[in-house]
Amino acid sequence: MPTIETSREIAADVETVYAQARRVEEFPEYMPDVRSIKVLERSEDGCRTVTEWVGVVEQFNQTVRWVEEDLWDDELHICRFRQLKGDYSAYDGEWKFTSTDSGTLFESRLHFEYNIPLIGPLIQGLIARLMRSNLENTLKAIAERAESVARAERAGEPHGS
Repeated sequence: MPTIETSREIAADVETVYAQARRVEEFPEYMPDVRSIKVLERSEDGCRTVTEWVGVVEQFNQTVRWVEEDLWDDELHICRFRQLKGDYSAYDGEWKFTSTDSGTLFESRLHFEYNIPLIGPLIQGLIARLMRSNLENTLKAIAERAESVARAERAGEPHGS
């Protein structure tokens, strides 16, 4: 099962970045590969969510659907996630947010397996590259959103966080 690890330094404090990452239902607003996310369940404390995702793989003209469980650890600033059901053969991972001198280090690890019937084995390398690109774009989008919120906070402007 392929594993992708990536990280990004973000010029915003860990609480701001973590808060933006937790707002998964807003991802379709600023992530083009995410068509929709619907929250199916949310625990009273908000530390467990079950969400229904619809993503787009333009290169294959494919829609990918899955239901994901996210377990958020507010003290450690970690999210562990896994597919409960969906199009992936396997899908789980972790997001970790660590405070640094310049802001926040956002680290992501994803284990996945995605097979396209009939041509799957021939394009696993391409799928891995697309998943890496998607993961990097996710980190970038969250970084841009968090940095925008942090700039607004520093300027004393209202924002939607």
